[in-house]
Amino acid sequence: MAVNRLMSDFPPTPDKLVTLANWRKSPHSSWGFCNVRRLLPTAEIAASGHFKPLETDLHDIGQTSFKGRDTSETTLAAALGSSSTDAFVVLRRGRIAAEWYGNGMNATTPHIVFSVSKSICGTLGGILRDRGLLDPDAPVTAYIPELAASVYGTCSVRHLLDMTVGISFVEDYDDPDGDVIRYRYAVGWDPIPAGRESPDLRGFLATMKPDGKKHGDVFHYVSTNTDVLGWVYERACGQPLADILSQHLWQPLGAEKDAYIAVDKHGAMRAAGGICVTPHDLARFGEMMRRRGVANGRQVVPGSWIDDINASGDPDAWNASEFAALFPKASYRSKWYRIDREKNVLLAIGILQRLRRRKVDVPGTISVVGHDDIFGADFCQPSLTTVGSDVEHAGRTLVDFVRGRIVRLIGFGFHDRAAGSTDKQHRADKVLRDGKRRPGKECRQRHRPPFVMSG
Repeated sequence: MAVNRLMSDFPPTPDKLVTLANWRKSPHSSWGFCNVRRLLPTAEIAASGHFKPLETDLHDIGQTSFKGRDTSETTLAAALGSSSTDAFVVLRRGRIAAEWYGNGMNATTPHIVFSVSKSICGTLGGILRDRGLLDPDAPVTAYIPELAASVYGTCSVRHLLDMTVGISFVEDYDDPDGDVIRYRYAVGWDPIPAGRESPDLRGFLATMKPDGKKHGDVFHYVSTNTDVLGWVYERACGQPLADILSQHLWQPLGAEKDAYIAVDKHGAMRAAGGICVTPHDLARFGEMMRRRGVANGRQVVPGSWIDDINASGDPDAWNASEFAALFPKASYRSKWYRIDREKNVLLAIGILQRLRRRKVDVPGTISVVGHDDIFGADFCQPSLTTVGSDVEHAGRTLVDFVRGRIVRLIGFGFHDRAAGSTDKQHRADKVLRDGKRRPGKECRQRHRPPFVMSG
């Protein structure tokens, strides 16, 4: 079903109605992911009102080729159409080199970025530490004594940042009665079945128990750790997380549009996966990371924090995790994956829950930060930003990329296309802005800034 038909009647017919029960499932996700504030309570992350428009220097990258999941040759333009991508923005040296939109999206449409929210919040931690507002080495209970009886009663803020809490929580998105579904009830993302009760988010966090492993020894990806981190930030600053993000990151970044974040029934903010931003502002965030924390001539994020992400992830903790088989050279630090310790390739992933089994069958978003040599010497220093919500094709493409099988396509965000939808329907909303590609100066091997793709 075309996205412009969803929620189009007054009232919508049952087949066009997007609700808490279906907003993350195709075809309803194509509307739901761009209209989160119409489904969930949210809090505004205000922009400053003063922004510098992104300049353009268009290049033709639509015919960039790579092998798809069926090993046949395809192009970036074809992949964007077949994967139901919502938005794709490429920056080169801070200028838009190409951009593409589908499913009714445009450059200033807010879109949920799911667990890329974690990387945004991890980046915020460096700002708060630099300003003396946060001590990453302090125990969590120094900020939230109410969690003393939970697993968080014995861990530090650093353990939250690095996902090394020894917590008994299985991030299995398919278990109909597991930890994740109970978590979703607590944050209000799924309707609570009749006759069942659920705590709010903070109450749910207080029930988390240890798994018997020592904090710091094993990378264990659990979303609740980031929700606790957001709560720590609030206690450290005496402000709601949305206001902290606005004051210390979104406004200094020079964001064009307000972002927003999902909240639960009592106003607790979903730091782990509830942030919604526009494609152009996500591009600005990526460009800032590429420039080691600088935006518009201002040091927004301490460069030392970004250096620490690249230098201080614990490979032993990673190697002890179930993710090690997929990314054997990786580590994790401050909510960023460092996929290749030799090349400083960073990655943030949203809702590709079964990626580790090389199968992705739920909506998701992807973010990649790596070296500029992916495009070669004639297209150096790019930043790529993508948002969307597909699935298996997305995961396999990403796996192939990080394993070196794809050397020219970086990745994209996706929707799981609805059965029966056509390429014609998808292309109706597509805008691909390409220009004549000009060779750039030879990329230097020393101190090359990373490129960024966020989604």
